[in-house]
Amino acid sequence: MCLLKLVLGLTLVALVKSNEWCYTGCGHTPEHWEALPGSHCGGEKQSPIDIVSSIVTIDPNLDNFIFVNFSSQSAIKNITNNGHSVQCDIEANEVEVSGGGLDGDYSVLQFHFHWDVANHSGSEHALDGHHYPMEMHIVTAKKGVLPNETLNHEDGLAVLGFFIDATEDGNLSWPWETFTSYLKDITEEGSSVKVDNITIDDLIGDVDLTKFYRYMGSLTTPYCHEAVVWTLFHEPIKVHKDLLLHFSTENSIAPNYRPTQPLNGRIITASPAAPPAHLWCYEDHCDYTPSHWSNLPGSYCGGESQSPIDISTDSVVENENLSSFTFTNFDNKHAIKSITNTGHTVQCVLEDGLVEVSGGGLNHVYSTLQFHFHWGTESADSEGSEHSVDKKRYPMEMHIVSKRKNLTLEEALNTPDGLAVLGFLIEAPQSPRSMSSSVPAETPSPTPSSASDMEAWKTLTSYLSDIKDIESEVEVTDEISIDDLLGNVNRDSFFRYSGSLTTPSCNEAVVWTVFKESVKVDQDLMALFPENAGYHNVFRPGQSLHSRKVYTTAAAPGPGPVAGPGPGPSPGPVWVYLLLPCLCALYC
Repeated sequence: MCLLKLVLGLTLVALVKSNEWCYTGCGHTPEHWEALPGSHCGGEKQSPIDIVSSIVTIDPNLDNFIFVNFSSQSAIKNITNNGHSVQCDIEANEVEVSGGGLDGDYSVLQFHFHWDVANHSGSEHALDGHHYPMEMHIVTAKKGVLPNETLNHEDGLAVLGFFIDATEDGNLSWPWETFTSYLKDITEEGSSVKVDNITIDDLIGDVDLTKFYRYMGSLTTPYCHEAVVWTLFHEPIKVHKDLLLHFSTENSIAPNYRPTQPLNGRIITASPAAPPAHLWCYEDHCDYTPSHWSNLPGSYCGGESQSPIDISTDSVVENENLSSFTFTNFDNKHAIKSITNTGHTVQCVLEDGLVEVSGGGLNHVYSTLQFHFHWGTESADSEGSEHSVDKKRYPMEMHIVSKRKNLTLEEALNTPDGLAVLGFLIEAPQSPRSMSSSVPAETPSPTPSSASDMEAWKTLTSYLSDIKDIESEVEVTDEISIDDLLGNVNRDSFFRYSGSLTTPSCNEAVVWTVFKESVKVDQDLMALFPENAGYHNVFRPGQSLHSRKVYTTAAAPGPGPVAGPGPGPSPGPVWVYLLLPCLCALYC
């Protein structure tokens, strides 16, 4: 009983009277926990943390776990509202955990939850800055350690942390449907109800338990004892969003998570099965931000022909060789195979060998591999495009990435015109940029598209809620073509220059086409990209033009205004990441 009292809550512990601390609305909120008498909350090994994949090291000793009686239907005794969380107590000495690099056997005491479902940010831990709506903690105590000594050992407790993500999948998991039905019976603090016929395995579902991260930390509530071996599983548990809302609506518990704490030099390790680290990023959660990409091994990011650039319409050179494009199967409504969250962008992968680009002043036929997006934030005035025109930027930019048909991908990456990327600037239909811009009336229009309205974009963005997890992928089953997304945008009026991929390793192998007329997409649909992906400002800053020239189609009337430029630079494609792992996540 003493041990249960000590360990009962990891992040909701009964070590301090419940009215002495809180998450909001009292004198001792998280930023003041260290002022509590006897508190360790100001220590150097506090939890939770942001797990930054670029600094994680693989530990071959993190082998598979052994879970004893996780499938027992009698293991979960009850579900309780303890005032800080929803907690499930486990029958004593029935459920155990070992392996997974743990030094000994651990008895499972309870599991509980942390959430902020409404803001999709209630997980205690983060992965590369990304928070999930909820997090589940399975709390275990080391066997063979006296109850009154548990908190004096740095590995006295072991906690298994599971991210929980909201899904709109109509196939509701019956364990979670049953589990959340109990929440209406524990609306008051201290109320408890017996749980029947649900197992821990049922709640975990099909999460891959071989992929996890490990670090040494603390309890995440007062007194924050630094006595925890933390395990965070990479893959989240997927639960229908309506079921997760019950955690907020069926009780009086407000969002209940502690903010992430400084790492302070601690080492984070990962199991051999964990995904490879992202060595580079756009913002400040890794060592290799854009200004340091040139320091990456094998990088070309410090070269003289880098992308993106600012296109100054006063200095572009008219080129009569920039003829009309030939777009093969851009109208094929089954060409888009899947949509994936790469951790740097949202990417749409195309069926192999189906879509092609030629003409437009290109000297070769190019096979189209994928297209992806760059954006800023959810804000209506956000600037997130990679390219800018006369120093003006758009909210988003779309890149359609193609490879020379007669080259392998590796050869294309080492050939000055091995890749061709079509860049389309994106803005809202009635934005100030589009209102103030103009496209010459005499410029020929492209083949009309059937999607001059927002239906194609509504269809595409409807998949985003299913790829909130980094490296998640969903098959595209709706009929939607590239033409549908581009609508009636003028594809005969464009800029041309020689440049590079806009993400590491920034190979200078790209013939760039940036179209003058912007694609119009409703603001609320654009906001779904950062909202669902969970990261923001995914663009590379503009690079120096050096001695390069930017050309324009002959139909352009010189240095007049162009399709209302908007937000700025954004990183490039991830197709190389998927198609050539050894070259590591290259983008355009």
